[in-house]
Amino acid sequence: MLIAITMGDANGVGPEILLKSFANGSIKESFIVIGDYSVLSFASEFLNYNIPVRKVESTEDVKDGYLNVLDMEILDRDDIDIGKVSKKAGYASIMYVEKATRLALEEKLNAIVTLPINKEAVRLTFPDFTGHTEFIANLCGDRDYSMMLASEKLIVTHLTTHIPLRSAIDMVKEENVYKLILLTYRTVERFIRNPKIAVAGLNPHAGEHSSFGREDEEEIKPAVDRARRDGIDVEGPVPPDTVFWKAYNGSYNAVVCMYHDQGHIPVKLLDFEGGVNITIGLKIVRTSVDHGTAYDIAYKGVASTRSLENAFRFAVRLATKNN
Repeated sequence: MLIAITMGDANGVGPEILLKSFANGSIKESFIVIGDYSVLSFASEFLNYNIPVRKVESTEDVKDGYLNVLDMEILDRDDIDIGKVSKKAGYASIMYVEKATRLALEEKLNAIVTLPINKEAVRLTFPDFTGHTEFIANLCGDRDYSMMLASEKLIVTHLTTHIPLRSAIDMVKEENVYKLILLTYRTVERFIRNPKIAVAGLNPHAGEHSSFGREDEEEIKPAVDRARRDGIDVEGPVPPDTVFWKAYNGSYNAVVCMYHDQGHIPVKLLDFEGGVNITIGLKIVRTSVDHGTAYDIAYKGVASTRSLENAFRFAVRLATKNN
């Protein structure tokens, strides 16, 4: 098995947490870095990590004991501007993702793990860029995909992510909810046997029989009933003010959420540093850290590695089930 880790934005915490995870031995399976050798060499020296960074020519040229880097040769040391938005660093960061995705589609990698990029920096080259997830899905040619946030404490998926809340409400349709229930169940059952899924309501008290909105009764409930007829162990709509407490206490293995913050808030409250972003519904396995470039603490040696380490573990678990 071979996992690729993309280096992320060179001016953020990506290089640092990658080097730190390698140094402490928390990433044990075989992996290769897609990034720039010059950046990682500089970061290792700057932070006094003294990591043996090694250039490789291909995914087949990996040696134990080294941080093996497939060098994209985009950035050199003079391009590093710690903690700053940079057009060149933004461009490089998305090129690492593209390279890793294409290698995974060619089955030269079993999974990819992405370190954080800065959307503002990427948009200086690609003005319409919306995020990793959409970019990778487009390369894969996949349309039915979604974001899963996972930790040891809670797993959630999202019907909608980076759109205005007014627009998100309009996306709560039976077919959309049904498809997400299927994607959620099929992903979770790859690491939990016979999972039980909850679907969060949209409105207070899940609409309380249409007293506070009709979406729960007219769109969410029919999707849940349809999925249940397909043999999926699913309940809903469950009132959103209690569903996460029930999931945290073991009643459910995952919660299908209707919009971005409905899912993000409980996961980040319960496990801010350890959450993992998993893109479900892709041809490839892709996980990611659930944090940004953190320019304010970059290259200070204080960034947590927990999200990267958990993202790598989930990638291995999902890739193992693919084989």
